[in-house]
Amino acid sequence: MGVLEACAVVLALIYVILAIFQRRLCWIAAIASASLYILIFWQARLYLESALQVFYIAMAVYGWFAWQHKDHESQTPIRTWLPKQHTVACSALVLLSVLIGSAMDRWTDAASPFVDAATTVSALLATWMVARKLLENWLYWIAIDLASIGLYLSRDLSLTAALFAGYVLLAAWGYRTWRAKWQLQTS
Repeated sequence: MGVLEACAVVLALIYVILAIFQRRLCWIAAIASASLYILIFWQARLYLESALQVFYIAMAVYGWFAWQHKDHESQTPIRTWLPKQHTVACSALVLLSVLIGSAMDRWTDAASPFVDAATTVSALLATWMVARKLLENWLYWIAIDLASIGLYLSRDLSLTAALFAGYVLLAAWGYRTWRAKWQLQTS
């Protein structure tokens, strides 16, 4: 998996960096990286992470069209959520993580079913938040990425764990970058 994982990591980094700069091409890199990670995670018995890659591909197609614009004036604006929306989202994430983790623990040989479930369902929401240009997506990603580092290290995916350590830094940068643009939009 060394070369395959290395290619997936490089493409994933390209995706995040382009997303920070709100470049539509980020979605092409996302499709390529997710396609490679389907196989990588399946071989590591992280079945939900593997299935998540199919969702990433679908969201990348959605993001490609959602971020389409004819000129810079019509570009989709960055938005934020109210605290109530975050409370509902986080409550739903906890509930779904427990339910899906329990099912995976009972009916599969999945490695780390509860962490796999939590990072997967959280990533579903965070990916949708990126495509909708919700500022707080970057904060969700920081939490997801921190949890994912341990998960990937436990499955000997050290390059992917290193990628997610880098993602923490990139997500912090992404949050600062998007927040500054959001503040300009709202002033």
